[in-house]
Amino acid sequence: MSLLALAGTNSATGGYDIDNSCKFESDNSEYLSKTPSSAGNQKTWTFSAWVKRTELGLNTSKSAMIFGSGDTYLHFVTSDKLIANLRTGGTNFFYYSERVFRDTSAWYHFVLACDTTQSTASNRLKLYVNGVYESPTESNGYTNIAQNANTGINSTNEHEIGKYTLDENTYAEFFSGYMAEMHLVDGTALDHTSFGEFDEDSGIWKPKAYTGSYGTNGFYLDFKNASDLGEDQSGNNNDWTKTNISAADQATDTPTNNFTTFNTLRKWNQNRISFTEGATVVNTASGNAWTTVSNNIGVNKGKWYWEGELYTNEGYQMFGQNPVVSTEININADWYLGQYANKSAGAGYYGSGDDVYYEGGYANSSASTTGDIISVAMDCDNNKVHFAVNGVYTNSSNPVNNTNGFAMSDEYQYFAMATYIGSYAFKANFGGYTTISISSGASDADGYGTFEYAPPSGYYALCTKNLAEYG
Repeated sequence: MSLLALAGTNSATGGYDIDNSCKFESDNSEYLSKTPSSAGNQKTWTFSAWVKRTELGLNTSKSAMIFGSGDTYLHFVTSDKLIANLRTGGTNFFYYSERVFRDTSAWYHFVLACDTTQSTASNRLKLYVNGVYESPTESNGYTNIAQNANTGINSTNEHEIGKYTLDENTYAEFFSGYMAEMHLVDGTALDHTSFGEFDEDSGIWKPKAYTGSYGTNGFYLDFKNASDLGEDQSGNNNDWTKTNISAADQATDTPTNNFTTFNTLRKWNQNRISFTEGATVVNTASGNAWTTVSNNIGVNKGKWYWEGELYTNEGYQMFGQNPVVSTEININADWYLGQYANKSAGAGYYGSGDDVYYEGGYANSSASTTGDIISVAMDCDNNKVHFAVNGVYTNSSNPVNNTNGFAMSDEYQYFAMATYIGSYAFKANFGGYTTISISSGASDADGYGTFEYAPPSGYYALCTKNLAEYG
């Protein structure tokens, strides 16, 4: 798969907007939970959510659980297929998806509608993905649930979002990624058209406002209240309890404005790299080696901005850009930004040396230290990249009037980070979510992204709303 991953991002412009999502990280055991005080309709219900994955192929100790209660749950398995599992009377009933879900640049919309009162067995459970009915896979053990069976949903058991606990405490499975616009309708089986529609211009499936009722145990989570990300907006006051989730886990990466993150599909430098925290943190394995990673959306026009934080002892770390040629060819090589004279390795600010490396050499630059914020302003219209330390641009550079800066090749470009030291976690901020501590909360001129320093005039956060206008 190319790094230029825009198809399927489900971010048509115009119409209904989703402002926030919630970031979940399996390594931190982050989840939401609620135990209903009374049972609702366990036979008939609808669950709808938008989901963006950031880690794939996880095992049972680190899974991709979306939503469930008791023995009824919706999750991704290690093959990255989506499965609805229902267990009643000691029998498991499975609804396996036909395909895998491995696009970590995309938001997926899932609607799971259950009505076990239906006389036709195949009508009792239906799954819709991005506005299309998802046929179950017969070969993977698909079975129909029994008529009039009660499910775990709307029971008085604990319900969980982003987690599933097997046999009380045998093991727990969690989710890594983002979730947004989540509904549970108690007592009604609805199809996809209650929650989304196809954009008349682009044909992309996009969200729309749900206008129906919710029933006794139904809820609506929009994640707008950062201080209470489990707050129910349905009017039922069915609020959820947060575990290891705080205001810092609120994101602006949403189905209607999809932000770039690191490309987690590439096995960078022989699997030496892993990604966490919504694909904004780069984790290195033990041992030292240069590894250069890139984001998942490439651009060849417009002006774009991102930030990174220097780690302990400056971490032998580079922030910058690289062109498509190095991103596609050198994924398993031991190389760093600016290494080659022909611009094929891009350019990068090197924290440990306080230099900018470019075209096989380097230029002395501004001094930096642990915790400093490095800004990268990438001008694809004039093929130049500019660097700042704590908001002050280096080498007498001015990205607004195109003064100085460092030359880029005339091709698709990517944000890039190069790391050397092993067993470290390196933080980036593309605007939609970050674990970097932000004190100022600056955005671009259109109000998108949350950064420590305001992007220069004419530079924008790399997200689908900005791409539609400037990309």
